[in-house]
Amino acid sequence: MFGIHNFLLFVASGLLLNITPGADMLYVMSSSVARGVRAGVLAALSIFSGTLFHIGFAMIGLSALLATSAAAFTIIKYVGAAYLIYLGARLLLEKKNNARTTTPRAEHRSLLHIYRQGVLINLLNPKIALFFLAFLPQFIASDSPHRTLDFLILGLTFNITGTSVNCIAAWSAHSVGRRVGGSGRLAYWLKKTVGGVFVGLGLKLAASGRG
Repeated sequence: MFGIHNFLLFVASGLLLNITPGADMLYVMSSSVARGVRAGVLAALSIFSGTLFHIGFAMIGLSALLATSAAAFTIIKYVGAAYLIYLGARLLLEKKNNARTTTPRAEHRSLLHIYRQGVLINLLNPKIALFFLAFLPQFIASDSPHRTLDFLILGLTFNITGTSVNCIAAWSAHSVGRRVGGSGRLAYWLKKTVGGVFVGLGLKLAASGRG
């Protein structure tokens, strides 16, 4: 396939990475439990959109700038860390509210908010940009005349499998919430858990290097 080699190994490796819980998957699951499967799937699509930006950045060389410029990497890293900590703090400080707004306009605003947050969570993580630069080229022949196209195919494949995993996670989280019962209470405590995890991930990102 063009200059791509070991494609099945790439897919298998990507799936193993995709099923590893991280900020993206936690965001999808918490959205699904709190707002239903539609919100969870929309959160998964927002992660898909953010990853598309990373693929595009890698193809035009902006990700390479992050890899070589300590200043650029540090700026994006701290902005992303601050955003994760901000989201986590909001979830931790949010009070329990049993009265859910069900008007179509309010629901539409809520879904747009979920989508925007998911895109930013993914987009402001410079580790994802560096991951694409480090991981994908290993499966592209050095003498391939279509390296850009090869990179795009691998990036889209990884993104599609990751989105599929996140959609399954959204459905599973919602299903578990319904079986457990008291989804409002479950959503409340899941928010607190995810809030704590987001703060932890933000601190971890802030303390991390480019390696």
